[in-house]
Amino acid sequence: MIKCIATDMDGTLLDSVSKKITSENRQAIVDAQAHGIEVVISTGRSYDEVNYLLEEAGIECPMILVNGAETRSKDGDISSTNPLTKGQVLEVAKILSDNGIYFEVYTDQGKFTHDREKSVEVILNIVASANDKANVEEAKKFARERAKRIKEIASYDQLFDNKVYKLLAFSFDDNQLAQAAKSLEGVAHIAVSSSGHRNMEITHIHAQKGIALERFVASRGISLEETMAVGDSYNDVSMFEKAGRAVAMGNADDLIKEKCDFVTAPNDESGVAKAIWEVLKSERV
Repeated sequence: MIKCIATDMDGTLLDSVSKKITSENRQAIVDAQAHGIEVVISTGRSYDEVNYLLEEAGIECPMILVNGAETRSKDGDISSTNPLTKGQVLEVAKILSDNGIYFEVYTDQGKFTHDREKSVEVILNIVASANDKANVEEAKKFARERAKRIKEIASYDQLFDNKVYKLLAFSFDDNQLAQAAKSLEGVAHIAVSSSGHRNMEITHIHAQKGIALERFVASRGISLEETMAVGDSYNDVSMFEKAGRAVAMGNADDLIKEKCDFVTAPNDESGVAKAIWEVLKSERV
């Protein structure tokens, strides 16, 4: 019997156009919770990026954030953190800068950019190129709303004495990303994943969704075999490898689908809801 459901957000719980939780997904989460199933958000996003979406949808649930670098209760209280060390941050930042790659820094004080206009430009280009359904105005709206939740700072050096959870790097040059990824192999005890074809997410080796999920369900007296994980990208793989029931979104890459037990509908067809309702139906919870 499934007692816990962990779901990714982008490309999974959120649709491609509005980047919001669909009404079907919201209802399915409420249905699962009504049947005693623990639902946890598991995402690369930070708390402020997630909380407003949950509040907007009227959903309360725990959150595994920044790819597992931070875990919070449904009330927003921090229960665990796994930040990068200062040495790791400095080494990773130098590699990205040396390769001419724009990146943002996620910390315990929020998310930061040294160039807000660049942040908007990057996200706008990614949304437009990844989703032909998104019109230009909708893509601009999402990029600007995202930028509002990023703090601009003159130099990242001011941040490195704080808890740094993640460096999120963007590039449209595959060779540039590949070269940076190769250089990052020399940095000890970090995890390099991706939530899309145009980015890299660098966290501490212990800050992975699967590790955080394992810790989360253990704290609830739930086994991994009783856990379902739903996602669409490479930063979800560590969850898929741990969960008893791994579900890929219909919009996921074929390589992601091959790592899962089941494939549900795409995010624009509320695939999360369909996966949840299938569990409720099959197990007659």
